Amino acid sequence: MTPATQTRSVGEGDGGGLWTPRERRLSRLATRQHGVVARRQLLALGFGEEAIKLRVEAARLGALHREVFWVGHARVPQRGYWWAAVLAYGDESLLSHRSAAALWGIARWRGRPIDVTAPTGRQGPSRREGIWIHRGRLHPEDRAERGGIPVTTVARTLFDLAEVVDFTQLERAWEEADRLKLLQLRAMEQVCQRGYGRRALRPIRRLLAEARAATTTRSPLEDRFQGFCRAYDLPPSQANVHVLGHEVDVLWPTARLIAELDSWEHHSHRAAFERDRARDPKLLLAGYRTIRVTHRRLDTEAAALATEIRRLLLA
Repeated sequence: MTPATQTRSVGEGDGGGLWTPRERRLSRLATRQHGVVARRQLLALGFGEEAIKLRVEAARLGALHREVFWVGHARVPQRGYWWAAVLAYGDESLLSHRSAAALWGIARWRGRPIDVTAPTGRQGPSRREGIWIHRGRLHPEDRAERGGIPVTTVARTLFDLAEVVDFTQLERAWEEADRLKLLQLRAMEQVCQRGYGRRALRPIRRLLAEARAATTTRSPLEDRFQGFCRAYDLPPSQANVHVLGHEVDVLWPTARLIAELDSWEHHSHRAAFERDRARDPKLLLAGYRTIRVTHRRLDTEAAALATEIRRLLLA
C-alpha cells in the first residue's frame, strides 16, 4: 500500500483502525449528543461527502432522519432520539410540548411522536416520520438546555402543553413543576405576554390566578384538597394546626378527625414516612382518627373519598 493510499484509507475510508483527530472530535460530539450527529456537523468536523458515504456503507453511521445519523451502533437511547429530532430541523429548533415536559420530568413520556418547535418562516421539511413539527415564534428567553438537549424552558413548555393536553393533565404537569421547584410564576407571566392570542392563555391564566390567590396551605396537594372540600360541600376545617404537639395538615376539631395529605414532595424519604406512621397511633389513642389523602385518590376516587369523610365526621 502506498502512503497516498494509506492516507486515503484513514481519511476517506473506514479509518484503517486508526484513531484520527477528527475521529476523536466525532466521538466527543456523539457522546454529548447521546449517540447522534447531523450531516452538517460531520462536514464541519472535516468529513467529506465521500467519507460519510463510506461510513454509512460500513455501518459506522446509520440514518435516523434525512441528514441525521446514529454513530457506531443502532441502539440509540431515548435522549438520542430527542436529540436527532431537534437536529433534523436545524440549529434553531427546540424539543417542545409533551417531549419537553418528559425531558424536564414534569410529565411521563408515552412514546408519542416527538414534538419539535422550529421558528416561523424557517425553510425545511414540513413533516418527518416520528416527529410532530410545530412552527412558531421562539423568543431567546424560551430557550434552555437539559442534559445538553436544546429544549423550551419550563415556562414555555407548560404554555405549549396547554394547547395539546386537557386541563387535568396540564394541572398535573404544573404541580409537578412546582414540586420540583422548576415553576417560576414571573417567567410564566412573561410567556403569556409573548403569547397574545393563543389558546393556551385561558388555562394558563387560570393556573396563575390560583397560584397567586392568598391561601393558608403550603403545597399544591393542600390547595387541591381545599378545592375538593368546597366542591363536595364538606364542613369547614382548619389547616396546618397543632394537635398534641404534632402539626397536622387538616383538622375537623369537633369530630376529632385529621386528614393527612401524602404527597411525594413531603414524604420522599423513609424517615418522613416512618415518622408520620408512628404518630398516627399516638393520636388515635388520644381520640383523633386520621384519614390519608393522595393525589391519586383525588384524581380517581373523589366522590368515594368525600363520602368516607362525611361518614367519619358524623360517626
